[in-house]
Amino acid sequence: MNIVLLGYRGTGKSTVAKYLARKLGRTVYRIDDLIVESMGKPIPRIVEEDGWSRFREVEAEVVREVCSRADGAIIDCGGGVVLNGENIACLKKRGRAVLLTATLEALMGRIRKDPNRPPLKDGLSFEEEQRQILAERDEKYRAAADMVLDTTQQSPGETAREIIQHFREKHWLDE
Repeated sequence: MNIVLLGYRGTGKSTVAKYLARKLGRTVYRIDDLIVESMGKPIPRIVEEDGWSRFREVEAEVVREVCSRADGAIIDCGGGVVLNGENIACLKKRGRAVLLTATLEALMGRIRKDPNRPPLKDGLSFEEEQRQILAERDEKYRAAADMVLDTTQQSPGETAREIIQHFREKHWLDE
């Protein structure tokens, strides 16, 4: 069974994925990295040259590809993967989804200076954008989640250990 990490930018998905992979000896599929590889350019350039709609199209293609081959892997999803219900249906066929959350303040502190996170909406201040996008996506995130963890006060290692413990208790890990 795959462990699928969902959540907004800055919740720690990529770092937690690395910890989980090390602890469980599993492969990590980073959806955003696969999109960059597929399109041959970094995310900010994809968005600037092709727009968010093209990014989302390629994201759906990458998710389908990963779903077709990932088994017993860690799948680190970009924050917007939940915007397409087909993505979630595909990811959950052979996986359980863990939603990572954090307070708005923590998220803003973690992502404010990251040049690889282009704006999702034009015409808003940084804080307004984060607040609005989080509000728009929250229901979708929670509907997709089999488990929810707040990473505001936890280290990535603590978060990974909690995920492993929960998956073992639920008998979701096939080790």
